[in-house]
Amino acid sequence: MIILEEALVRLTSSLIQMESTTPDRINYAVEFCASWLQRHGVPVRLWENQGLKMITATIGQANAGSTLVLNGHLDVVPGHTENFIPRLEAGRLHGRGSYDMLGAVAAMMALITDLVQQPPKCRIILQLVPDEEKGGELGSAYLVEQGSIGDFVICGEPTNLDIAVQAKGVLQVKVEFSGISAHGSRPWLGKNAIVAAMQKYNQLATLDFMKESSRFFPAPSFNLAKIEGGAALNQVPDRCSLYLDIRYLPTQNPGDILESIRQAVPDAHVEMLRHGSPVTTDACNPYVQALHQSTAHIFGRETVLFGQDGSADTRFFAQYGIPAVEFGPIGANHHGPDEYVEIESLVLYQKILRSFIKQLEGKVNRDEIEK
Repeated sequence: MIILEEALVRLTSSLIQMESTTPDRINYAVEFCASWLQRHGVPVRLWENQGLKMITATIGQANAGSTLVLNGHLDVVPGHTENFIPRLEAGRLHGRGSYDMLGAVAAMMALITDLVQQPPKCRIILQLVPDEEKGGELGSAYLVEQGSIGDFVICGEPTNLDIAVQAKGVLQVKVEFSGISAHGSRPWLGKNAIVAAMQKYNQLATLDFMKESSRFFPAPSFNLAKIEGGAALNQVPDRCSLYLDIRYLPTQNPGDILESIRQAVPDAHVEMLRHGSPVTTDACNPYVQALHQSTAHIFGRETVLFGQDGSADTRFFAQYGIPAVEFGPIGANHHGPDEYVEIESLVLYQKILRSFIKQLEGKVNRDEIEK
């Protein structure tokens, strides 16, 4: 293992051990990263929003060319204690968050500390944020609102060195059915709201919008995430709520989907709980093409452009018309018990980003985008 790999493994392992699943632990991880970057000569700005900390680090020449945002989240999903003990095995670094996305964060940090020694002829903004796993509104969305934006954004989400140019939108809906209470021994005297909900569920899951497809997606996603209903075993339930997590296609209208649900269950109360816009970065965008070329050159194979079923912080930039992609190293099992990132891919990832930045210093700039 070369020294570069050892440094990335050490930094990623330190981040895994932070166990950044709570506000206090996330803030500790942010402070650790700020201190690490400052020790390596990188100027850092600390932000705070509703008790959650985040940092930005800006290097390069502001007026020389494009501004690239490298965005990484430090929060991870909860796990067992052993998930936060880094383990090296067969060229892989195992541990919670190694793949999603602390390995990418470590590579971005290492790259910035290298570039600060000889600043590029473009501007690079590193954003290390909280809250992505819970929605991102308190982290990346806040930074975007504060004006921390650029001409192109790379979120280091797990992609196996492919490039996610699109992402489905998020529509989370509560559908509440009403019934009539009665004694459990005489159910014919009441109206069971749970039964009514179950009878309608299959109809909801097979509405016409679920039969549509687009370039990167064969179909939307429809998940019955939670059911609430019933108060006592000896009572006919008079309320039942279905909580639906719908990931709709970039070509679809969430308002139309909501209306189709209401028409399918006219007697139920339909409430939108959360909406997140899709990402529709143009695959022919010059920045995407430059990243595509850098990846093929360094990795040695053709990169796949694809669409993510899930959502990421790219959507907060996309809402402002800023092209954003998900692009991260190779690994597997994120959010699972045996999550890992391939160590060699962290080195490749760092080299690809460096190659891409070289292109930003040259042919890819604002003038080309405007043409």
